[in-house]
Amino acid sequence: MSSSSSSSSLIRTMGAEVSKLIERIKEVSAEEKSLAELQKSQGCDFPGCDYHPPDRKNWMAGLGPEKLVINKIVWAGTHDSATNKIGIPCITRPFAQCQSLSIYDQLVLGTRVLDIRVQEDLRVCHGILETYSVDVVIRDVKKFLSETQSEIIILEIRTKFGHQDPPDFDKYLENELGDYLIHQDDEVFEKTVADLLPKRVICVWKPITSPQPKAGSPLWNAGYLKDNWIDTDLPYTKFESNLKYLSDQPPVTSRKFFYRVENTVTPQADNPVVCVKPVTGRIHGYARLFIAQCFSRGCADRLQIFSIDFIDDDFVDACVGLTYARLEGKA
Repeated sequence: MSSSSSSSSLIRTMGAEVSKLIERIKEVSAEEKSLAELQKSQGCDFPGCDYHPPDRKNWMAGLGPEKLVINKIVWAGTHDSATNKIGIPCITRPFAQCQSLSIYDQLVLGTRVLDIRVQEDLRVCHGILETYSVDVVIRDVKKFLSETQSEIIILEIRTKFGHQDPPDFDKYLENELGDYLIHQDDEVFEKTVADLLPKRVICVWKPITSPQPKAGSPLWNAGYLKDNWIDTDLPYTKFESNLKYLSDQPPVTSRKFFYRVENTVTPQADNPVVCVKPVTGRIHGYARLFIAQCFSRGCADRLQIFSIDFIDDDFVDACVGLTYARLEGKA
């Protein structure tokens, strides 16, 4: 093949790749516009949307532990919770960081569901990057529990895909969290926070090869926390998929598992923007719209765990507000 033919082939290939990138950028832009238009036309009001807890650190205590039933709570959660210090700052961190706050600060802000991924050496990881030991997570959880009296936490810990389970990790969790652990029991869903106290932690352990926790165990098995992960960087696609999958679930009052919806999108290799924050920012501001649409589409009675990247106080207030409305019989 002549050099001119090779050059022409290379130019055509490069042109095709550039065209693909341009189309992907247009696709993302169109989806962002669709969400913005939906919000403009439908609004973000829902029962409890004006409620703001006076003390986010103790918002369950503020609503009343004796009347706050576990299956009526809208749990504010974080996605890839322990990634605030992952990787190397300004170099690899932007590609994996999903939270800017420590575990303790997330809990103080009002987060009540944590999503922790571990590898065999007990380090937290996200993709190929790793960060501090899970010991740091447990220490932050215990610090928060020691400073509060009526806050319940769902702590999900899973072995990251492609890794081995940490040795004897179930025993580690039982030893570290001890008397705080709420034992696996279907009846928990219909109990109040006050019924469960002084126990405070529902710990869901999802190993790869190790045995799943059994009924009555201090730990909960994978079947008790479900979701439908949609791997996309398209915000409207994720928004609508979340609504569809949520609609397929039984109402919270008739199921014996927690179901999570994640208000996030994920960087994709075929898009020029691959840092987490600008990508997930495409959907981040539409959490209240999602709750409002749950009411419009008749699936608000199914919403339970609602998680996000880079959690903030407005997201927490939206979840607590809907919980408050449920308690008041307004939702």
